[in-house]
Amino acid sequence: MAENPGIGEQALNKAVEIGLSSQLDEVENLDIDVKTDPLKVVQGQVDSVTIEGDGLVMQKDLRMEEMEMQIHSVAINPLSVAFGKIELTRPATGKARVVLTEADINRAFNSEYIRSKLQSQKININGQPKTISPQHIDFSLPGEGKVALNAEIRLIESNEIKQVGFCATPRVSANGQTVSLENVEYDKKEEISPELTKALIEETSEILDLSNFDLEGISLRVKQLIVEAGKLTLQAEADVDQIPSS
Repeated sequence: MAENPGIGEQALNKAVEIGLSSQLDEVENLDIDVKTDPLKVVQGQVDSVTIEGDGLVMQKDLRMEEMEMQIHSVAINPLSVAFGKIELTRPATGKARVVLTEADINRAFNSEYIRSKLQSQKININGQPKTISPQHIDFSLPGEGKVALNAEIRLIESNEIKQVGFCATPRVSANGQTVSLENVEYDKKEEISPELTKALIEETSEILDLSNFDLEGISLRVKQLIVEAGKLTLQAEADVDQIPSS
């Protein structure tokens, strides 16, 4: 087989690249590799689709340092290719790997989306309902499988600044779709509101929730969450009903 991809592969590569790019807010680098040949395309077969990207920014201002996905044994409607589409005739499965850095997760925490969610909550502090305004949230990955959070929160009514801090161990749920924080250890420097800490823990879990990384037609189930100093790696299975294309 020739080194250069055939016309069928080139067209499919471009179609997937355009389709994926349209779902992302920012892309630093995106490589698509569709393995097939013209005869197989006519028969509705694609051997594999490999997607590799760097610096991909998705909804909620969540950035992925790296994303790799491999989808195998893809059955397509051959007529759809003429229109720049990859229409699946049956669901496919694959594997995915997503790397998030400390800076990526900090970016999400300090995004308008998370700020507005926290500001919309009334939190009980010393028995009094207070409106909160996050001034700065600092998320870190210190190593040893832990995540840590330090937040500076302003209480609107009194203009007081409260410091909230904790570290915890993230765990993937049995269905691989959500991440919860276990073994939460609180920063004891100042008396804190349990409700405020709970709200921050919930937002941490939401940012790490794998549904944030779902693309249209592709949903991920985490099999393994690797937490290292400075970065977090998600190993997942992909359920593919549709491959984004132009």
